[in-house]
Amino acid sequence: MLIHPWDAALETAEWQDWLANTDRFGMLAVNNVDPTQAPVVVPTHFTVAGEELLVHLARPNPAWPHMEAAGEVRLVVIGDYAYIPTYWRAKAGGPDEDGVPTSYYTSVQFVCRPTVVDDAEGKVSILAAQLGDFQPEGGHAEVAVADGPYGRMLPGIRGLRLSVVRVEAKFKYDDHNPVEHRERVIGNLEDRNHGLDSGAAAQQRRRLAAIGDWKTFRNKR
Repeated sequence: MLIHPWDAALETAEWQDWLANTDRFGMLAVNNVDPTQAPVVVPTHFTVAGEELLVHLARPNPAWPHMEAAGEVRLVVIGDYAYIPTYWRAKAGGPDEDGVPTSYYTSVQFVCRPTVVDDAEGKVSILAAQLGDFQPEGGHAEVAVADGPYGRMLPGIRGLRLSVVRVEAKFKYDDHNPVEHRERVIGNLEDRNHGLDSGAAAQQRRRLAAIGDWKTFRNKR
């Protein structure tokens, strides 16, 4: 993923806070064991547990042979995205139609070393952590090896522990453009209010407050 200096996370806490306020749903990509074939991509929820990401998938999932052979995999999360049309990005004094369109988005990508978990206790540990993450209010049966619905279903799943090697985070919101430009686009996004426009506007507004003028900000770092 290309990350310009003005797109980069300002600090680790920025992408961590953003991720904590998402549904933690992403695309898990792994190289195909046949190099002539496309990579395998699996949409999945995941739970952050310290330096690991926790995932479980159905045992029949065709990704498993590729996962078992992989030294590294990549889990990609994208959100707060919006298409920015040509006439929103025209240079001052120039015709609207001469503007260059772009996409705004946030993306957090984890490069990880995968460990497949097949033992019952290990799978229970992953399921319990994920239920605690996504359903903290409870309302589910006890997750145990031998008892209840989860114990009976354990043979039908496999777990994954993804040890995080590095994180690539990008906040693409025109932060290198003048303040006036970004303020105008924020207003346009809020007025259009389509899809994830409000989220993109909120991210751009937050980054604008933190960065202000990019050239001044860059020289202070």
